[in-house]
Amino acid sequence: MPNIILLKNITKIASIALLLSLGFYGNSIAQTKQVLQLSGIILGEDSVSGLPGVHIYVPKRGQGTTSNYVGYFSMPALVGDSIVFSAVGYQPAHYVVPDSVSKKTTLIVELVTDTTFLDNIDILPFPTEEIFKEAVLALNLPPEDEIDKDHLNEELLTLMVRSMPMDASMNYRHYMNEMIYNQQYKYGVRPNPFLNPFNWAKFIRSIKEKKNK
Repeated sequence: MPNIILLKNITKIASIALLLSLGFYGNSIAQTKQVLQLSGIILGEDSVSGLPGVHIYVPKRGQGTTSNYVGYFSMPALVGDSIVFSAVGYQPAHYVVPDSVSKKTTLIVELVTDTTFLDNIDILPFPTEEIFKEAVLALNLPPEDEIDKDHLNEELLTLMVRSMPMDASMNYRHYMNEMIYNQQYKYGVRPNPFLNPFNWAKFIRSIKEKKNK
């Protein structure tokens, strides 16, 4: 029995020592790994406009956030964290949280454009330029007296232009505009043009100008 008691006493002492060591270790971690609120704004090369949708993350912990539609971000961080700022079309930027920082730190990050120049590629409808010239010279165009004049009617052409769907260029322009709008209002509410007083003023001005004519 005394051996068992002694063993229990040793176990208790070891447990107390282990708890004390864990407590001191936890305090040292808390002192070295101070939690702070890191916020700021991310700008482009013009240093004026904010960049939306930029990824701000800590690769070591796999945590992060993204900037809003004006380039602002806010996230908790630890002292010593290596933070990466990355966005499509820009070179990534790195920031290491130093020891001598306050609990609320504000950053201004400027990302540099990552430009890649590709070689020019000439796309031709024919394998060589000589074959293309021969095909153009071999065209047999009908004479003017055989052209149907009804197909050149001004009213018919105007109707065809109005009813014709968008071509590839207009589709591309519409698609790019939609992408810009979606990116611009990704983190906010898209405004309603009917609630814009300037649009109504422009509309009323155009009606008055038509009446004066």
